[in-house]
Amino acid sequence: MLARVRNAYEKFLEAVAFVLMVALAGVVTVGVVFRWSGNSLVWYDEVASILLAWITFYGAALAALRGAHIGVPGLVEALPRPLRIAAALFAEACVIGFFALMAWIGVTVLDVLATDFLVSIPEVSVKYTQSVIPIGAALFVIAELLRLPELLRAAAGGPAAHHAEVNP
Repeated sequence: MLARVRNAYEKFLEAVAFVLMVALAGVVTVGVVFRWSGNSLVWYDEVASILLAWITFYGAALAALRGAHIGVPGLVEALPRPLRIAAALFAEACVIGFFALMAWIGVTVLDVLATDFLVSIPEVSVKYTQSVIPIGAALFVIAELLRLPELLRAAAGGPAAHHAEVNP
């Protein structure tokens, strides 16, 4: 059951990241063509920057789900088994705590940004463009929670469910 949820979540993150990358490629291409023709678009730079930030947050959640973030597994593996599990749990608690705090602060900041609008597209509130901060943080927490059983198995010295095994 958990493998199915994880698989569906991974497909969701992949789809969102793909759509965002295609959108960014499209915006950059249109921006280059217009700039080359001597008719630069006013909104190009701002929208491209926002799309890049969104790709970063969604991509980070996908990387977290795949265990692709930087870690120090050799340090954990050098510890005795009971300490390995404690270290893995402590590390996960720190990561999840950080991103939960980031989501909470992100929601708080959205209230502050409610009266700000994009410079180049004044119809679009900064609140919507910056909503990726709490959303991305929440997605990261979900990814970490879905990976937690695999991390604990690895820390306990059992067979770790590698990404290829979870995703047949």
